[in-house]
Amino acid sequence: MHKAGFVNIIGYPNVGKSTLMNSMVGEKLSIITSKAQTTRHRIMGMVNGEDFQIVYSDTPGIVKDPSYKMHQMMNSYISTALKDADTIILMTEPDSQFAEKEIIEKLNDSDKHIIIVINKIDLSNQEVVVKQMESWQKSMPKAEVIPVSALNNFNIESVIERIRESLPEHEAYYPKDELTDKSMRFFISEIIREKILLNYKKEIPYSTEVAVDQYKEEENIIRLSAIIYVSRESQKAIILGHQGQAIKRMATAARKDIEEFVDKKVFMEVTVKVSKDWRDDENSLKQFGYTQ
Repeated sequence: MHKAGFVNIIGYPNVGKSTLMNSMVGEKLSIITSKAQTTRHRIMGMVNGEDFQIVYSDTPGIVKDPSYKMHQMMNSYISTALKDADTIILMTEPDSQFAEKEIIEKLNDSDKHIIIVINKIDLSNQEVVVKQMESWQKSMPKAEVIPVSALNNFNIESVIERIRESLPEHEAYYPKDELTDKSMRFFISEIIREKILLNYKKEIPYSTEVAVDQYKEEENIIRLSAIIYVSRESQKAIILGHQGQAIKRMATAARKDIEEFVDKKVFMEVTVKVSKDWRDDENSLKQFGYTQ
């Protein structure tokens, strides 16, 4: 008997969805920073055993008040995730109120396996965690509620065990040697975007998108070029920095992580281009992969 299924992780930005998925998959597939709205795409990661396959999906954080078409497209990933999952993990954290009543109603009406994961319990106290567990059990009686600390890998095995037990009988959906549905170029662009989030302040990281336009793998080195797109000329100047020092610092940090990810030396060129209002331009969004 072989079991296989889709496990989709949803929740607000910055509750730890990417950390949880990376912990369960065992690879750094989703970028993790302390800034909200870091994950913009639905990213799949596969875990395979002799008699099972789990296909995890990390989705963008739910944007309460979408400001751009990009946010609307990000929210559309969540609607799809609610439909095609075998198990849905709704992730939250202590002292946090989940106000999406429509999503709770959809989950209560569905026949899917639902796990409420209360993350970051190491940053709270037992009384608060217990109260939130009781609250979730009242509002979603069919769901299982599991407290964890994804960052410290605490109680993650309990989540994985319940997922394994609930998997339906099915042949593998993907070849067993695959780790993810995304390309190498995608992950390189995500690593660069992560470094932008870490190295620049305020609106700048949220106004940028990264595209890898050239990728050439040679015997001992990978040569690639990437373009950082921004919305305005003033943002381009900030990305570059005085005499190009800011972009050089960011690119060096990104290159080191890329070399670790691909396990090979990397030569990388990074340029900056202005694509006015790309977050509201459908053609630009399609170019950057914001499609279902």
